[in-house]
Amino acid sequence: MTVVHVVEHAPARAVSLPDAAGRALAASKIVDAAPDPYEPGLWRLRAGSKVGAVALDVPGGETVRLRITPKIPIGRLFFLLGYSLDPRGWRDGEVDVAEHDELLPALAHAVERQTDRALRQGLLQGYRPTEQTAFVVRGRIREAEQIRRRFGAPLPVEVAYDEFTTDIAENRILRAAVERLLRLPGVPRAVRTRLMHQRARLADVTPLVRGQAVPGWQPNRLNARYHHALHLAGLVLDGASAEHLPGELRMNGFLFDMNKVFEDFVCVALREALTLHGGHGTLQARNVYLDEDDAIRMRPDLVWYEESGAPLAVADAKYKAGKPHGYPDADLYQMLAYCTSLGLNNGHLVYAKGNAPHPGHVVRRSGIVLHQHALDLGQAPALLLRAVSALAERMVRL
Repeated sequence: MTVVHVVEHAPARAVSLPDAAGRALAASKIVDAAPDPYEPGLWRLRAGSKVGAVALDVPGGETVRLRITPKIPIGRLFFLLGYSLDPRGWRDGEVDVAEHDELLPALAHAVERQTDRALRQGLLQGYRPTEQTAFVVRGRIREAEQIRRRFGAPLPVEVAYDEFTTDIAENRILRAAVERLLRLPGVPRAVRTRLMHQRARLADVTPLVRGQAVPGWQPNRLNARYHHALHLAGLVLDGASAEHLPGELRMNGFLFDMNKVFEDFVCVALREALTLHGGHGTLQARNVYLDEDDAIRMRPDLVWYEESGAPLAVADAKYKAGKPHGYPDADLYQMLAYCTSLGLNNGHLVYAKGNAPHPGHVVRRSGIVLHQHALDLGQAPALLLRAVSALAERMVRL
């Protein structure tokens, strides 16, 4: 087994790898991988914005375990994930990651702790629509099915009813997340033991079949004690990587795209802050077009509208590595197109801290000003949200 550890957006590092393992990493496109031109047997690996842990089964029996560590602390990553899922959701301390400084052990520990907290009062029960062939009438008779299957025979009866059971979506999601984590290499033994205990508590719940869609659930007063656990379970299942790759490669693990994590956090936090000033924010606005014929659709990350529907501000989040010469010009061109289409004089690009923010680019012969802001993700959550609020207030003033 070959173990590779890299850091998100860190400089490329040379790693000794069997040729098959190096080619497997290159084919996976999880990291940039290329043979070292000067040293045979070495591969140069560079991680992009994806973080997590995966195991690649290479043809010939070789296994490559790849760990990609985020630049920000694990606790801060969980805060960003939790806030983007629900602004009223968890904060630092509510989701315990213990002393784990790697993503997989921390996530497995957090899921197990929150699952234990959710199940402490017993499994949640609810009503589940059920269709059944029975010899006793229960609920309502499915007349069409009765005629089609029984040709008028009175028994057995095709019935439909709501069953009060623990085999509901919430419990099935928790079981699927626990089983997913138990299949991953790299989960600490103590955490794995506790996860197996949680699986035993959920043994009577129907497991999800591989490839089956995750059942939907709605937060309400009755399942309130499950909320944190379900959000974390959703992260495990949503971040689950594809198990089949080109050729004979197989992959098992999970990955988070920090581009999406940052974008979701910025947009949700900004929308919450702007709402305090009136109007409403729309994420990934769908009704924005560049041309008069509505043929070229654009998708700004956040558009803030007044109650009448007129746009007031537009923002785009960009999680990009800092460079000495500044941020990419293409981002400015994109924001200029948004401002032109929406009829706005100010556009806002929000980056993760890496370069000093620019006071604003005034576009020639247009009167449009393009602003670039930077958020320091290393700050404590309260300071980070305060910085977002300050950005919202500046957008309102402009």
